[in-house]
Amino acid sequence: MTGTAQAVPGRRSRTLHIAGDSTAAQKYADAAPETGWGMALPFLLHRHLTVANHAVNGRSSKSFVDEGRLETILSSIRPGDFLLVQFAHNDEKTADPTRYTEPWSTYQEYLRMYVDGARARGARPVLATAVERRRFDADGRAVPSHGEYPAAMRALAAEEQVALLDVQALSLALWQELGAEETKKYFNWTAAEQDNTHFNPPGAIAVARLVARELLRTRVLAPRDVRRLDDEIPPSWITWPEAVA
Repeated sequence: MTGTAQAVPGRRSRTLHIAGDSTAAQKYADAAPETGWGMALPFLLHRHLTVANHAVNGRSSKSFVDEGRLETILSSIRPGDFLLVQFAHNDEKTADPTRYTEPWSTYQEYLRMYVDGARARGARPVLATAVERRRFDADGRAVPSHGEYPAAMRALAAEEQVALLDVQALSLALWQELGAEETKKYFNWTAAEQDNTHFNPPGAIAVARLVARELLRTRVLAPRDVRRLDDEIPPSWITWPEAVA
């Protein structure tokens, strides 16, 4: 997990916990330059907010719970903290019963566990629709890839009155604006692989900026909580620690 530096004196530090998959997760030296957007988010938040990035590669809303990872978060979360939840990429895997959820039933049921668990501990749940993959049709239009999952999350957020960060819609619009070729500079395209799901540092920073702006727009965070929304963040600020054995 990663976090920002020390708290501001006289103000209790709050923690923003991220529950999610590989698109948000901390990456290590053996995976560089692949970068989760959760690695870049601390650069956009002031120091009295700590980011605890619990996102893990390959997890769905279901497998994250079944492996005890949600319970780990709930055992440490405190009143006034936030639980930001982004899943769908692996919930979509119909051939894998350990991860698959159906958008309008089991997906929503698992998301409710995160919402209810955070609220029971005095923390604020925040739902984020899954960031879009890099996918374009023959006419150069950015194409959505998450099926009914974003709609199901939006409906649940409205029903439960939970703040919703519509990262799916915003990232799709950003990829459309950039175009098929320019977006290659934001995804993990290297000489060895052409990855249209995971980000490099510029991509992670761009998505983290969408997340931070949505946290401000939805009033989850106040203007005093965010910084650098319009500033350039050098990709060199991203670092990949050695994996812990």
